[in-house]
Amino acid sequence: MRSDDEAALHAFVEGRRTALFRSAYLLCGDRHEAEDLVQSTLVKVVLGGRRHGRLENIEAYARKTLVNTFIAARRRFWRREQAYGELPDRAGQSPDTDTGLAVRAALARLSAKQRAVLVLRYWEDLSVEATADMLGMRENTVKSHTARGLAALRAEMVEEYV
Repeated sequence: MRSDDEAALHAFVEGRRTALFRSAYLLCGDRHEAEDLVQSTLVKVVLGGRRHGRLENIEAYARKTLVNTFIAARRRFWRREQAYGELPDRAGQSPDTDTGLAVRAALARLSAKQRAVLVLRYWEDLSVEATADMLGMRENTVKSHTARGLAALRAEMVEEYV
């Protein structure tokens, strides 16, 4: 791999890590799991860049790798760790609002694919076509996952605030 390609990969990792973390957090709903997901994704992106040479669209490759890694981890639920630590004496202050917590909780109750579609469509601001291409789905499947996911989120939010 050329040094300028290596520098481009390094710059991408430094510049996009936070954005990938935000998307990962919306996908999985847990800070520590999101950090692990981003770390796994970035390792795969760097190794993919080294293996394939120059990546045409590193942003799209990283986003697709993030979503695919998330969905694959959900399929292998029996392999995930179940960490149980001691609880703190008192809870810390959370900067999140009640609405943000309610939306993330409702998002966590969706299926992995519905959650991935909603995050890509509304957080990453991808089109239906780009989301379908990234997830390897038909456009109609993306539309139905979007409609069902949004309906479930609306129903949960109505219950929360009524």
